[in-house]
Amino acid sequence: MIPKTSVSFSCADPAMQRLFDTACERCRENLTFFGKDQVLVEGGGYEKIWLETQPMGGEMYAKQNLTAALNNQLLFMRCQREDGRLPGSIQGFSDGHVEAQFNKFQGFCFPWPALNMYYWMGEDREYLLRLYECLRAFDAYLWRVRDADGDGILESWCVYDTGEDNALRYGGAPVYWTEDDPPRGYDTVPMASMDVTAFSYAARDTLAEISAILDNGRESAWRKAADAVAKALKDRLWDEARGACFDRDSAGQVIDVLCHNNLRCMYWGAFSQEMADRFVREHLTNPEEFWTKLPLPSVAVNDPLFRNAPENNWSGQCEGLTYQRAILALERYGYEKLVTQLGKKLMSAVIGGGYVFSQQYDPFTGAPSLVSTVTKKPLAPGSSDPCQIAYGPTLLSVLEYMAHIWGVSMVRGKLWFSLGSGLAYSWEQQWGENRFRIESDGRTARVLVNGAETARSACGVRLITARDGKVLETIAIE
Repeated sequence: MIPKTSVSFSCADPAMQRLFDTACERCRENLTFFGKDQVLVEGGGYEKIWLETQPMGGEMYAKQNLTAALNNQLLFMRCQREDGRLPGSIQGFSDGHVEAQFNKFQGFCFPWPALNMYYWMGEDREYLLRLYECLRAFDAYLWRVRDADGDGILESWCVYDTGEDNALRYGGAPVYWTEDDPPRGYDTVPMASMDVTAFSYAARDTLAEISAILDNGRESAWRKAADAVAKALKDRLWDEARGACFDRDSAGQVIDVLCHNNLRCMYWGAFSQEMADRFVREHLTNPEEFWTKLPLPSVAVNDPLFRNAPENNWSGQCEGLTYQRAILALERYGYEKLVTQLGKKLMSAVIGGGYVFSQQYDPFTGAPSLVSTVTKKPLAPGSSDPCQIAYGPTLLSVLEYMAHIWGVSMVRGKLWFSLGSGLAYSWEQQWGENRFRIESDGRTARVLVNGAETARSACGVRLITARDGKVLETIAIE
């Protein structure tokens, strides 16, 4: 039986309270049914589940609806082709028909959240075995098909393989590609891709983690296989002088565009600590590149191919989806304090923009870009168009940053109690019969498990605990 989950949050700041309440309300609007299965669609005019967003988004929403969260994983597993390929998107129709679409990869934010769902749902071994086989088969497909030139780097064959709609760096590449033979006659594709190569790292890294849980004797083999992918990525696409990765075009030439995709590689765990440190220090936190008034543009703002285009365009503006991925990307490498900073900047932008949960934001002003994802036309301020107010990655980003600053999270079977300072609040996470609660005056916080205080701490830290509330580790988040 799937445990019931819910979150309650009450704070002394009216704007922050409205932000939380509005985000929760709008998320509920993105719940729908694909056949008999309740799912959380991307929203904001995007009424499918995409592999780049919705397994990750579903897992984040597990705090409030575990059924939809689990279905956002299972539908991709059920729709996997016999040859191992996963659909890039899945669409539900009013007659109950569900269509799996194999015309792009559309990212791969799936392995880490799918495994974390194993813990949320109560450690179901059959689910874990199914996930193991799914990831094994997809990784095998990638290397069988997407290393067409045999150089040990996986390839992107179309713009939507990496979900970078309208990105100038793709040149005239096809938007979709349905074949298992590479496109020919294009300047940019097949592209030696940091993203697609990191897909394999993420799959193998998670397969090693699953193997350790299952004790199947394969952990070491998968760890070595993952390390081999990370080495190939660094050897082929990392520029040691510049401290960043760059893709290569169909002729093997460097695509000289400094893009946020390096942060995606960190999300998948494919960078070494040294590589991550260099990208964060030299680029991500550089005000001339990615650390703008509202950080995280898709392309460094001083790059010749940066465009501050308000429509759906991965050549420039800050994307809600990038904020969503940045949490795991940075926490993997010990940048919890940056997560807190980014979360507060995003929340300020959403509040300052009139509680607009838009797909994109202007990096220089922080203003939401009010363009319909359906009509491609500008929206009037105050419009109730879902393209403006209910874009799921931005909604879930706000809620997840709040949970990682002032709330409770379940990560790999442990509890994270994040005790951000400066806000008087209470946060309670229900998980089945259990209640995990924080009570804080903004300076000192109490942690309670099922009504009993298990810890007390000055704010500004995260307490990582066992399920009974016993503190295992303390990490600074401010």
